[in-house]
Amino acid sequence: MTIVPMNLRNILIPLGLLVLLIGAYQSYGWLGVVAVGGGIVMWLLLHFTRLMTVMRRASQRPIGYVGSAVMLNVKLKPRQPLVHVVAMTRSLGERLSGDDEQPEIYRWTDGTQSHVTCEFVGGRLMKWALQRPQQPESGAEIEAGAPSAAP
Repeated sequence: MTIVPMNLRNILIPLGLLVLLIGAYQSYGWLGVVAVGGGIVMWLLLHFTRLMTVMRRASQRPIGYVGSAVMLNVKLKPRQPLVHVVAMTRSLGERLSGDDEQPEIYRWTDGTQSHVTCEFVGGRLMKWALQRPQQPESGAEIEAGAPSAAP
């Protein structure tokens, strides 16, 4: 599988759709253009609806919150779009980088203060890191169910 850069993808998709429309016109005339145009509109509406659903779900949670940072860390894969990560977390990430700055850095934190920091270049996940809080090492831990010393 070859990875097409984002800028090239912005040119190839509209060009491919234009080729489809021209082929439909040559094969079936204006009826073909209407049929292929209807398919293109449905495809665009499908993606728009998915994007709006992801954003609606993300708006109902605090910014930068995720249920489990460890599970998010396991599910992440290189080259995932930012929209897919937002869909997984159901939350917008806390932005750590400046506006219009590359790479974009976002952080998602869970209830135990573990957090995943993700770096996106061109809207695609390049690297991420899981940070867990330090656990205090004390020898005075009491076992649950241990009998207490009674005088």
